[in-house]
Amino acid sequence: MKRLLLLLPLTLLLTACNHVKHDAIPAGATVLVLGDSVSYGTGANKGEDYPTLLAGKSGWNVVNAGVPGDTTADGLNRLPDLLEEYTPKLVLVELGGNDFLRHMPVEQTSANLKSILSQIKAKGIPAVMLAVPRPNLFGAAVGSLSDDPIYEKIGKETQTPVIPDVLSDVLAKNTLKSDQIHPNAAGYRLVEEELREALKDQGFLR
Repeated sequence: MKRLLLLLPLTLLLTACNHVKHDAIPAGATVLVLGDSVSYGTGANKGEDYPTLLAGKSGWNVVNAGVPGDTTADGLNRLPDLLEEYTPKLVLVELGGNDFLRHMPVEQTSANLKSILSQIKAKGIPAVMLAVPRPNLFGAAVGSLSDDPIYEKIGKETQTPVIPDVLSDVLAKNTLKSDQIHPNAAGYRLVEEELREALKDQGFLR
């Protein structure tokens, strides 16, 4: 009992850290989306991708740096030039799906994501990760996908906000996707809505 009482304040502290409110990003500020084909908008028409929709709803200047086929290593290589060119006030990271498709070692994917977050934060810029599901044909067929656990783990280790379940929920529904790994226009609208609500909850958006 004494040990439990000693652990209670630590538990409360960790819980509080997970609900830290961040400074709001003002309208007109540049927000960078570092991602792959899901950020690019593959599976929908031009302007139906979630970064473009987020720009219209938030008033931010959202730069869509989603490149189809990009792995975490590709994103890591592109990041320095993007940060220098755009000097964003916030970076949204949506990467990892292509690592999973190519069966890259989890340790490598995790190390790349941590390096991406480290570079962003070294510039004094906050970062947010979108959790990505590991491809699962059976799960997709029965309408049940879940985020790969590396995102929650990395989020805790690096104290980075993670937006869970959004992509997993969308890609688990046939009516919201254009193929097994990409949303359709309706799916991207839902991704943007859920993302925007999460950013509001974290304080980045008012």
